[in-house]
Amino acid sequence: MQTIVAIAYHTGYGHTGRLAEAVAKGASEVPGTTVEQHAVDQLTEDDWQALDRADAIIFGCPTYMSSASAAFATFKEATSKVWADNMRWRDKIAAGFTNSGNMSGDKLNTLVQIALLASQHGMVWVGLDRYGGWNTSAGAPSDTNRLGSWLGAMSQSNNDEGPDTAPIGSDLETAAALGRRVARFTKLHRAGDTYLSGTEDGSRDAVLSGSGTGECAG
Repeated sequence: MQTIVAIAYHTGYGHTGRLAEAVAKGASEVPGTTVEQHAVDQLTEDDWQALDRADAIIFGCPTYMSSASAAFATFKEATSKVWADNMRWRDKIAAGFTNSGNMSGDKLNTLVQIALLASQHGMVWVGLDRYGGWNTSAGAPSDTNRLGSWLGAMSQSNNDEGPDTAPIGSDLETAAALGRRVARFTKLHRAGDTYLSGTEDGSRDAVLSGSGTGECAG
């Protein structure tokens, strides 16, 4: 079963773009996954249609002044047309990632904004499943999930370093882990849809209500 994972992201100075590439690399490692990247400040009508076709959308942007970047906020508001059109992204898998110059940088606020965007669209959120790193005397910046984030993937890039140097490898691997997890969950999600669509009347709701084949009782 071929599935499509789309990455919809904004990058200001290139650091978040490096994260998007790492997320894409991780997702592409899951067999049967097609990965597409879409810069949200350059979306064409073809890009919007591609997002509609995707089985999962992973959103990403920098954190500026404790919030999602202005370009991502503009994209977020533009998705209201998708929401108004019978919530076209309902039941797609969703996830998020962000980067800032400071270790904290209030990045959690940005991930919450992205998760709420996904929730308003009726999407199914997938978080990160890595233990927090760099939290013991034996820990190091090379630990994955060194910033201790589970709602989504976080990275930190020094303000005086370009995207050729930052984010560091452990942050990129953390982003790749998120991509792999989303790709795996998307396949499970699609498999569930295939099972539900195999009811006598072809109705997903028939199984959920217990009125189709394989009647549910409780």
